[in-house]
Amino acid sequence: MSTAEPDFSATGVRIERWPRSLTRAGQVRIKDGRLALMTSYGRIIDSAPVRAVTAGRPWFAGDDSTVATVNGRRYRLTMGQRGRRPDAKLLAGRFLDAVRGAGGDKD
Repeated sequence: MSTAEPDFSATGVRIERWPRSLTRAGQVRIKDGRLALMTSYGRIIDSAPVRAVTAGRPWFAGDDSTVATVNGRRYRLTMGQRGRRPDAKLLAGRFLDAVRGAGGDKD
C-alpha cells in the first residue's frame, strides 16, 4: 500500500453529531489505518484507528448516509450533501467496505 494514496477519501460530506451539523462540506479520509473526519479547511473534527471504528447504514436515512462511531461519539456522514452527487450511494458503500477492510466493525 502506498502511503501517498488514502484507502478512502470523500469531500463534500455533511458530518453531523446529533443534534447538530458540524460541517456541510467536510472530508472523510482513511489513510494508514486511521479514519479522520475533517472540515472543508482540513481541521480534524475527530480521528481514530480504523480498527476502533464502528460503521453502518442507518435505517432512518437514505442510501447516501452512514453512521460511524469514533471514540465513542456517533457521527452521521451524508456523502451526497453537496450537489446531490449521483455517486453518493456508491461512496457510502465504499466507505463501509474501507472500514471493514481496514479492520473496523460494520454494524
